[in-house]
Amino acid sequence: MKPWLIIIILGFALAGCATLPAALRAPNVTSFTVSEAQQGQAPAGVRVRWGGTIAQVRNGQAHTWMEIVEQPLARNGRPHRTDQSDGRFLARFTGFLDPAIYATGRKLTVVGELEHTQVRTIGQFSYTFPVVKVTSFHLWRPLPKRRYWPTPNPFWYNPWYPWGYPFY
Repeated sequence: MKPWLIIIILGFALAGCATLPAALRAPNVTSFTVSEAQQGQAPAGVRVRWGGTIAQVRNGQAHTWMEIVEQPLARNGRPHRTDQSDGRFLARFTGFLDPAIYATGRKLTVVGELEHTQVRTIGQFSYTFPVVKVTSFHLWRPLPKRRYWPTPNPFWYNPWYPWGYPFY
């Protein structure tokens, strides 16, 4: 086989391994957390990659504001299905984003510059939100619901187990 053909095949194979969506690949992303930004430990202007579950969407004249409950990100940038959170943050998008598409409960990952903190209320509670000016983002498709097939008897044993009946 020709060496250039092997290089092309390996190139396509490695391209399939790229797991982070193109919109989330940003240089110089810092590792500041939401709680550090909330306490003022992260300077304004740093690039962050945060994600989580959309809690609220508000459309203004020129911007869309999203309140996002932060969740840890997986290697591919998707927020984990977990009850752990480092806090909430506000994402400011330029233009209009439809609240029917960017609905409450959807998973979203954003990349942007940390601006400042803003105090708003959650119910009656006063909460300090770090604000991210979003430069790129990725809205994740909902994962399919898991199906669990109950077994009729937990002590049932299939004598033909790895092969099946009649010995396929």
